[in-house]
Formats: sequence, structure tokens, C-alpha cells
Amino acid sequence: MALNLQTPLPVLDNDILRTFVAIAETGSFSGAAEVVFRTPSAVSMQIKRLEEQVGVSLFVRDARSVRLTRSGETLLAYARRILALSNEAMSRFRHPAMRGVVRLGATDDMGERILPTVLKRFAEAFPSVMVDVTIDNSIGLSKRLREQRLDLTLLNAEDLPGKDEDSELIMRERLVWVGARCGTAYLREPLPISMWESSCCWRHEAERALSEAGRTYRVAYLSASTMVQRAAVTSDLAVAPMAVYYVSEDMEVLGPEQGLPELGFYDIRLKLSDQRGELIDAVADAIRHALQPAQIANRAARSEKICA
Repeated sequence: MALNLQTPLPVLDNDILRTFVAIAETGSFSGAAEVVFRTPSAVSMQIKRLEEQVGVSLFVRDARSVRLTRSGETLLAYARRILALSNEAMSRFRHPAMRGVVRLGATDDMGERILPTVLKRFAEAFPSVMVDVTIDNSIGLSKRLREQRLDLTLLNAEDLPGKDEDSELIMRERLVWVGARCGTAYLREPLPISMWESSCCWRHEAERALSEAGRTYRVAYLSASTMVQRAAVTSDLAVAPMAVYYVSEDMEVLGPEQGLPELGFYDIRLKLSDQRGELIDAVADAIRHALQPAQIANRAARSEKICA
């Protein structure tokens, strides 16, 4: 085969690479469309163009899922490196002073379900800023902040002994009962529940509602880890009170139709150290943006599905 050395290789488009990576990470074209703020049809056109450019198929598609081909896996590694280098170069010129370490605290549920997405996007925008995360309960996080071992933290307001006037209300979230998708744990007597110690605001609200409804229950799983609580729920061993944003596709939202009382709301507050600066403010702004009501509502809408 004769090679035309006079014609340069085509240049990969960063916008299309972002879309390609988003599809690989979300597992769907529609999910990627939300991430890159495009329509699903526009995402499909971008991938068609990319496949024509590289000359290979990048995805295997069926009715339920999208997965990478071997060529797609190879390109994914390159795409991530290209985008990381591009972000680093742009940050060097757009945010030359933004470099250093920020110490962020969060509760277990926020650390598992919300922060990874927030910090991933923050790292893309400010690759020279390192965010070190500490996971603890709200009382422990508040203590660490007072001792200047954290720069900012997210707190469950109801877990604190008194109202914290120096903190900012950043999100008011609804609590719901959840069980395994198509599960039967909610039918058992006494009701098996997965939750944490009495100081946890999720547990306090659940116990209040059950007591008022006259429903007997037992704490079947007691753990400070929301991952363990989730495992008990998805295994259909128990039900649990959880924030709407924490509900995943393998869970089902339960309510009065299943004999469970309505739950109330709880507040997430953001508190910053007195020693705040540009880096801390940047991380705080990223969290505020991610926890806007519209952002949380979109996640919750995808989570609240009824078992068919």
C-alpha cells in the first residue's frame, strides 16, 4: 500500500472526544447528552464523525446498553490523556494562580453519590488544585473544621447539637423509603430497617414517622457506611430511609401504598473555614453549582422509578 506522506493525519476534535468519553462513562448516548449539554441526535452525529475519522467502530450497541469495542477502549485511553493535557494547558493560562491543596469534608452519603462527579469536573477545570477529602459524620466534621484540619465541609444540619449560624443552607432534600427493586422486605413484620445510630437525622426521621404510624420495626442492619446500608437494601434484607438523590436504579421508592409513612426533609449545609481564600471559594462554588435544585431534581427523577 502506497502511503501519502504529503497529507497530514486528521486532528481529533476535543469536543467530540469529550462526548466519546462521556458515553463510555455513562454507558449511554442519552446519559452523555446530559453531560455534554447536547441532544442525543447531536451526540450520535459526533460519534459517527469520529468513527469515520479513525476508520473503526468504537461502540457495540444493543437495545439496552452501549459498550466499547477493543478499538474504543484503546481510543478511550488516548482521549483521556488528550483532554487532561488540554485542560492543563488552558488552566496554565486562564488560572495561573490556581494551584495548591484544599481539604474538604463530607458525610458518607455525599462522599459516595455526589462528590465524585463534582470533584471530577472541578479537576478538569483546575487540574493544578488538589482536593483532599475526609469522610466523617457531621459532628466529627464540624470539630475538624473548628480545629482547622479542614478548609470547608458539608454537614447534615439535623445531626448537629445546635443550629450553626455560620453555615450556608445549600440543599434541602426529601427523605424517602427505599427497598430492593421488586423486593418484598417491606412486607415483613416487624419491618426490617437498615440505618445508623440514633444521632443520624435519617434514622431520627424514620423512627418518628414509624412511631406515629404505629408500625413495628427492628434495626436489621446497623452501619455507619451507606454502602453497607445499600447492600442490605438491594439484597432485599431490609428497607431504609434515604435521600432522594441517593436512590439508584436497583432500588425502588416505597410509600403509603406499601404501608410506609411519608418522611420529611433534611438540610445539607456548607461551612467554610475562617482561613478562606481563592482556592477554597472555587471548590465551594463548584459544590453550590452541583447541588442546585435543578441538578438534584434531574438525578432524582431518573432514580424514582416504579417496579413494573
